[in-house]
Amino acid sequence: MNPLSQVPVSAGACPGDRVFIEDLKIETVIGIFDWERKIRQTISLDIEMAWDIQAAATTDHIDQALDYKSVAKRLIAFVSTSEFQLVETLAERCAQIILEEFQVPWLKLRLSKPGAVRGSRNVGVIIERQRR
Repeated sequence: MNPLSQVPVSAGACPGDRVFIEDLKIETVIGIFDWERKIRQTISLDIEMAWDIQAAATTDHIDQALDYKSVAKRLIAFVSTSEFQLVETLAERCAQIILEEFQVPWLKLRLSKPGAVRGSRNVGVIIERQRR
């Protein structure tokens, strides 16, 4: 099922319109082990956000667009000062920030923690959330 089909039209999202941020790398304290609490590790965020881009396309004005630079700067400020143990908690908090502060009706967020498992390139979580 397409998650955007669950987003009500009144939420302002065209079913196919999305704004994305790919491979946003941020250093933070993350992990459950004592040694992880003493270092900063790089996490990576991939985010897809439902957003009706028609108004911005028509006016060619940033006030009508989802300002992805502002989203990225907000997440960088939050994540870089956070100290969560679980990637699940960090992903959930990032999703809440985007949904609430930027009025995004739906998002898909992938949080990767490279190098967390020996022999793998990447581990992490993928969540989909919509604004209530």
